[in-house]
Amino acid sequence: MTDLARLHSGTPTAQIVAAMERDGAVIVTDFLAPDVLERFNRELDPLLGDARPGHGGEFVNDLVAAFFGDHVRHVAGLAGKSSTFVDEVLVHPVYEGVNRAVLGASCEQHILNIGHVMDRGPGAQRQYLHRDQLVWHHVPASAGQIQVSSVVALNDFTADNGATVVAPGSHQWPWERRPLESELAVAEMPAGSAVLYLGSTIHAGGTNSTRDTWRRGIHISYCAGWLRTEENQYLVVGPDRVRTMSTHARTLLGYTAHDGTATGGGYLGTVELAGPERLLDTGGL
Repeated sequence: MTDLARLHSGTPTAQIVAAMERDGAVIVTDFLAPDVLERFNRELDPLLGDARPGHGGEFVNDLVAAFFGDHVRHVAGLAGKSSTFVDEVLVHPVYEGVNRAVLGASCEQHILNIGHVMDRGPGAQRQYLHRDQLVWHHVPASAGQIQVSSVVALNDFTADNGATVVAPGSHQWPWERRPLESELAVAEMPAGSAVLYLGSTIHAGGTNSTRDTWRRGIHISYCAGWLRTEENQYLVVGPDRVRTMSTHARTLLGYTAHDGTATGGGYLGTVELAGPERLLDTGGL
């Protein structure tokens, strides 16, 4: 086994990005303040209490169902269900700094790809090792980094309860190479910490070998604003709710045009040839 660098959330963005560019991933401690963690978990408790392990088999296809397994509880579409997520996690300054540094060369504006709580229960098996960025497998690897991913620990992550495993350096490997077990790092970390990794880094949710401990974490990732996102945020969060959000949150949810005209490109995501943000404020949406 190998290990990942650990940096405090107050570390300058350049140092966090340097660790990600070197290793493909980094653990950021004290990512969520204790009061934010407590409020967020309190919001999630009833949602997870109503969630069925295995999601009742209601996945987009059988491959996705097998990937998640039947010992995991899910709360998807967090932007439409949790005000703490929208106000304090989605817009986290560490995310903003890292996203601008990593994705800025690939797009005019990054957006939320997915905000998804996975509560991995006893008996949950390790996911197959994968690169998140391959959901856009039609985009060639030569396009560079188009995604920044993370898993935030909402309770303590241990090797026994299914902490995320990561293959450091795998973002620089040939895409067909698979890691040896000895090349994997286990992202053990206390609640409130996060492991941030590039979309090209190999990783997986770990096996929960405990008898009675659930491992609660958020998978949250951002991508280039010109990509189709895994979660359809326009249906997760409709205009009425978005209208009450900050400009930053609206932008991250895709309620703005991706305007590349100043850099020689075109524009994407307009409504009646205007930016959705203007129509939200004038009552046009």
